[in-house]
Amino acid sequence: MKKDEMLPGRRTLLRVGACLGAAAALRMLTAEDTGAPESGAAGADAGPAAGPQPAVPRLKSTAYRLEPMTAEAPPQYRTALPPVRRRPFLSMPALGPRTMVLTFDDGPDPRYTPEILRTLREHDVRAMFFVCGEMATDNRDLLREMRDEGHVIGNHSWTHPLLIKMAREAVRDEMTRTSEVIEEALGERPQWFRAPYGAWNRNSFQIGAELGMEPMGWTLDTLDWTTPGTDTIVRRVREGAAPGVVVLSHDAGGDRSQSVAALRTYLPRLLTSGYHLRVPPKRR
Repeated sequence: MKKDEMLPGRRTLLRVGACLGAAAALRMLTAEDTGAPESGAAGADAGPAAGPQPAVPRLKSTAYRLEPMTAEAPPQYRTALPPVRRRPFLSMPALGPRTMVLTFDDGPDPRYTPEILRTLREHDVRAMFFVCGEMATDNRDLLREMRDEGHVIGNHSWTHPLLIKMAREAVRDEMTRTSEVIEEALGERPQWFRAPYGAWNRNSFQIGAELGMEPMGWTLDTLDWTTPGTDTIVRRVREGAAPGVVVLSHDAGGDRSQSVAALRTYLPRLLTSGYHLRVPPKRR
C-alpha cells in the first residue's frame, strides 16, 4: 500500500482520539462542579454520594446545596435533661459580682404585668416570670412579650396548689399542662420551675427534672403579697440587696399595685448602687 493512501486513516484516528479526550475532560469538570465522586474514589463503597447518582435525573447545584437548610431538616441537638436536685437554687452568685435576679410569680395578669414589663424595659433589665398555667393560657400575648424582651419564663404549676399534699400524677399534671401552654405560645418549653409556696418534695424535684426544668427558689421574699405598703417593699429590697440574691415579688394573685409602684422605686436605686440585674442563661 502506498504511503499517501495510509494518511487519511491516521488523520481519522487522531480526530477520534481528540474527541475522546475532550469527552473525558468534560466528564471530569462536571464531576467537580456537582460534587459527584469519581468512579473508584476512596470511600465510594460507603453508600450513595450526596450528589447526583447514575440513572437519576440530575438536580441543579443550587437546589442540592439548599436542601439541608429547609424547615424539614431534622434538629441537630436536644437540650440535655438536668439532674434531679435535692434543693432549689436559692441564690445565683455565678452570674457575676454585684449581680441580682428579679423574679415575679403567679402571672401573667393584664392588670399588673404590662406595667412591670414597661418598668423593666425603661431600665433595660431582664427578669424571670414564673407563670401559672391557668393565667398563661388566657394571656399568651403577654408570654410572647416577655420572651421577645429577653425575660425568662418559668413554670409555676397550673393552679398554684400545695404540691406536697398531692399525688404524684396530680403533680405531674399541674406541671406538664403549664409547660405545654408555654411551649404552644413560644415554641419551647420552660427550663425553670418554682414550686408554689416554696414547698418542695421528691416528686416535684423528679418530675421537674423529667420535664427539663431546674428548681428555682429565692433568697429575699418581699412579702408583697401581704400588701405591706410600697415603702416597706422598697426597704426590704434595699436592705436585702447583695451579690447573688434572688428577689421574690408578684405580678398576679391579688392587688399588686404596690408591687408595681415599688419596682419603679427600687430598680433605679439598685442600678445606681452598682448592681446588675440579670437572668440565668439558656441551657443548650
